[in-house]
Amino acid sequence: MKVRLIAYTPDPERLIAGAAKNCYSSTDVDGIFEGLTDEKVTSFLGMLTEIGHESPIEHVSFSFAIEGVSRSLLAQITRHRIASFSVQSQRYVKERGFEYIVPPEIECIPEAKEKFIKAMEDDQRTYEELTAILQEKHFKAFLAEGLDEKKAKSKAEKKAIEDARYVLPNACATRIMMTANARSLQNFFRLRCCNRAQWEIRELAEKMYALVYEVAPTLFSKSGPSCVDGACTEGNMTCGKACQVREYYKSMREKLTNNK
Repeated sequence: MKVRLIAYTPDPERLIAGAAKNCYSSTDVDGIFEGLTDEKVTSFLGMLTEIGHESPIEHVSFSFAIEGVSRSLLAQITRHRIASFSVQSQRYVKERGFEYIVPPEIECIPEAKEKFIKAMEDDQRTYEELTAILQEKHFKAFLAEGLDEKKAKSKAEKKAIEDARYVLPNACATRIMMTANARSLQNFFRLRCCNRAQWEIRELAEKMYALVYEVAPTLFSKSGPSCVDGACTEGNMTCGKACQVREYYKSMREKLTNNK
């Protein structure tokens, strides 16, 4: 899995403080950012957290490039609809020797890994066979419609893989570009950094969290799973490891701060 923070709102914490100042002062727009020292920015962000006023943090956004993740993860992450996604298309991109993600619990058992890899190879072979059968049918049809051979071949392949992709597995790797505002990201971290989240999306959430913390440490100082800055919200389904989770995030933040 590779995750990069490719763009974000410049000086995000100051912008949020300016938005908050706009809510609580009579200053006109020309003076919104006057006097916003680092100390006052930190104070504004702390106040917003304390009183639960979250709308000002929606003014900043972060964009990520993500690759080496599965279609299974894609199905989960796109449930977070207060975000924008651009995903590698299986309709227009032919899966030639597709890459796939092997779950750790399968990776560590040789017999299970062998069966998993065989299933991936079978899927690839079936995909290619279906593509060839469909492509031949569509090629003949496009020729009959009067298309020249080159255009008919190109259109036939694209039409063939539209349907052949249905045999591709959830393990099939994909690429995603994702943009979300800070409020949505904080919600994402609360849900997906939790120990009860599925392993792959939890790994992604932690990598994303580390990236945004480096550029906006005050804003994300209390982010992470719900138990990091409060009680666990999982009820009877709790992992029971809140203390260990808090220590893990404390250590992560210290490392990120020291690496600057």
